[in-house]
Amino acid sequence: MSGETEAVSLSGTPTTAELAAVSNEEETRILSDAIRSLPPQAVKDLLNSEVCIACILRLFGFREHFHFRSSISSSMLHSVLGESEHLEHYGILAGSKSGEELEVQQIVCRMCLGILQYLYRNDKGILVQKLSADGLAASIDEMIKQDGHEIDGFSLELSVPPVLLEHDNAVWSYMKKRYGQEVGIAEETSKCVSVKDALKLAITYPIENMLDVKSSSIPSSFRIRLTYSQTKPSSSMAKSPGETNGSCKRRKTGMMNDVRMSFSVLVSCSFCFCFFAADVNGVPVRSSNFSGDQKSSEPCNFPLEKVNEPYYLALVCCRTPIYIGGRYLKFSRNVSQTRWIIDDERKGESSVEEIIGSSILPACQGDSYKFHAAGREDIDVRMLGSGRPFMVEVQNARRVPSEAIIKETETKINSLEEKLVAVKNLKLEVNNGWGLMHEGESEKQKQYCSLVWISRTLEDEDVQTITASKDMKVLQRTPIRVLHRRSPLEREKIIHWMKVERVAGSSQYFLLHLCTQAGTYIKEFVHGDFGRTNPSIGSILGCRAEILQLDVTDVKMDGF
Repeated sequence: MSGETEAVSLSGTPTTAELAAVSNEEETRILSDAIRSLPPQAVKDLLNSEVCIACILRLFGFREHFHFRSSISSSMLHSVLGESEHLEHYGILAGSKSGEELEVQQIVCRMCLGILQYLYRNDKGILVQKLSADGLAASIDEMIKQDGHEIDGFSLELSVPPVLLEHDNAVWSYMKKRYGQEVGIAEETSKCVSVKDALKLAITYPIENMLDVKSSSIPSSFRIRLTYSQTKPSSSMAKSPGETNGSCKRRKTGMMNDVRMSFSVLVSCSFCFCFFAADVNGVPVRSSNFSGDQKSSEPCNFPLEKVNEPYYLALVCCRTPIYIGGRYLKFSRNVSQTRWIIDDERKGESSVEEIIGSSILPACQGDSYKFHAAGREDIDVRMLGSGRPFMVEVQNARRVPSEAIIKETETKINSLEEKLVAVKNLKLEVNNGWGLMHEGESEKQKQYCSLVWISRTLEDEDVQTITASKDMKVLQRTPIRVLHRRSPLEREKIIHWMKVERVAGSSQYFLLHLCTQAGTYIKEFVHGDFGRTNPSIGSILGCRAEILQLDVTDVKMDGF
């Protein structure tokens, strides 16, 4: 079992309608019946060993949501145990199901380390306990509403340290050895409900009820993630729900030089000859040579060490990135594609990225955005004709904009006073837009128009020579002007066709129209780049050639 986050899915989970039909009295009756069916002596043993009642129920295979969501009164347990001393300290709380936080000092369950007691430290290190699963769900509901998210469903992702599974195995073996079949303990540990599954059962319905949306067993665009860890969560965890906490990685026992285990102690369990390494927080880590089938006639002690601190909980509610794409046109020769700052000095008057992104971001109410395009043009090159395909990736959008809102955003961009940039066919990309983008960077054809000057008069034979060239292969070494930021490679590109348009009143200037393979360096194809591009217009005509202006007139890509 890894410590990585995964969306938990349980078969047989009751529907919202079924849950709503069950009254509080029915919940209490079901929970009471479950507790009455437990073997009193085994329950007393587990309670005295500082195991919470939720862990006791899941250990014996109970898996209804009521078993982990509802509060459990002392009187209910008193009817089973015949005594109620110190029951309040073991996660057995009377009365309300409200979301208020407790201020009592609570003994931390040795099995779940407070997770099923709804006891944890928050990102500020403050100890928090909720009265029930409804209280934790209320915290999630409040966070979502404060952030202003508009959602139609969610995925619930839970991440717990893998050592909790080892806790289950150890206690299961302890109970089996000590009480045998008399307690009706499951023959297989797989029948024990894991902490992760129990927590999901407990909080899914309250979250659905408060948000008035359904959860999904498959990854949803909106994700609620709870990450429990032994160390205080970092700020990066709070910002990125895709990352895992390093503290959830499996430890290798026996490596006492590990800084995390430098204060460890070894605790032996005499009946099964296994060892547990307890870290500085008192969390036991079972050795890999543990076997629940090992026999011993000696009495056994409870295998888990006392725990003083619950886990830290990092709670993140976030939408996966959404993509809004289309085509952009750039009319200025002083606007870069992306924001260009060198030595704290801006190059150009603006950028396509900023003009488009600053309008799309508020429409989605997102945290930030990234700009992606199918290739790029230099700052002094205009993008005309059909436009260049692009996508704006919006991080943690509070809403997914409707077609009407996207149309309004397109109109807003195209109505800007400066008229530096325009967009076409703006829409929410839900299919394979990302794949098309990468394909278009190198596989598609692009058309250009350039103003060229040559050092001699342009003859009719020159025009015929250029026009006759079809699917001409060109070898281009990385241009000198970009060597500082690109690898020195030699690339083979194809010039599919060219045609010449004479400029009236001039014999040395002409417009060169050409269609090339994506990724061709057009400026270097004209002047040759000191022989680094071959052939070039200069070498074909046998004279010096310079490019004065360049426009992109078409980027051929389906789907945009």
